[in-house]
Parts: sequence; structure tokens; C-alpha cells
Amino acid sequence: MTIILGIDPGSRKTGFGIINAIGSKTEYVTSGIIRLPTGELPARLKVIFDSVAEIIAEYRPDEMAVEDVFFARDPRAALKLGQARGAAIVAGVTAGLPVGEYAARSVKQSVVGTGAASKEQVQHMVKQLLKLPAAPAEDAADALAVALCHAQTLRTEASMGMQVRYSKGRLKEVERSEV
Repeated sequence: MTIILGIDPGSRKTGFGIINAIGSKTEYVTSGIIRLPTGELPARLKVIFDSVAEIIAEYRPDEMAVEDVFFARDPRAALKLGQARGAAIVAGVTAGLPVGEYAARSVKQSVVGTGAASKEQVQHMVKQLLKLPAAPAEDAADALAVALCHAQTLRTEASMGMQVRYSKGRLKEVERSEV
């Protein structure tokens, strides 16, 4: 059993989703949106950090996964997104969690089957995969998709006899069995 916290970072709102991965099965735990106040970016980053830290303290996940920064037309927006992402990652690392990072296209490919999937397609597949009564809100669905992608990655690594983990600021392979 592995509890995974997925994060879809944003400078206005940040989605989170928690799943429980048990072997090849996944179960929904919770999801939601951290709505950030208007105002200066540093204050919003603190809200992200504090909120993610609170979620971690309450649900005690074993792993954390975060969507990577995509290239935006506006470089300032991309920088803000990167900072929001960093605040969430620091909350996870501070709590001692291994952190996986996934490109949006990889998440969509993993959950929907195509890296060019629409937001609606992601919401639909998250609903189906987690057997939810309704599709979650867009940002929460994206965060759940990140968690599902991470669960699939962990299963693939386990089947290959390897584990990749975050350690002392670096992503590294820590165990590999010979085939």
C-alpha cells in the first residue's frame, strides 16, 4: 500500500489529489483545490507551502508527485508557475517524501493514452479509473492524474526490479536487481 499525493501547481490555484496504490489497483482518498489569495507572490507561495505541509501532516502520504513546468507564451507566467511548483516540492521534501516530477504530456499519456488529451478527457479518465461518482474539478483532476501517473511509474519500476528515489537533492537509482 502506497499513499501518493499528486500536485498540479499554479500561482492562482493549486490542485491536490491523494490516491492509495495497492498493487495494480488504485483507490481515491481525497482531492481539492488550494485557492490562493490575491496579492504579492511571496505570500501566495507561503500559502502553497503551508497548505501542502498541512495536507501531508493530515494524510501522511508515502510519495509525492508534481507536474513539471510547461513552456508558456509568457515567460513571467512560467516563472511564477515554477515558483509555485518549488513551494509545493519544498513542503514535500521537508516532510521527507520522495518527489517524482512529470511533464504534462507524460501524465496525459499515462492516464488518457495520448499526450495531447484535453482537460475534459483527463477529468473523464480520472473519474473512470478511480470509480468516482462525478468528475473532479479541473485542477483536482489534474493532480489526481499526476498521482495516477506516479503510481504507474512505481509499478513499472517494481516490475523492472529497480527503485528510483529522491535523495539529498538528487534523483537517483537506489536499488536494482540483476535480470
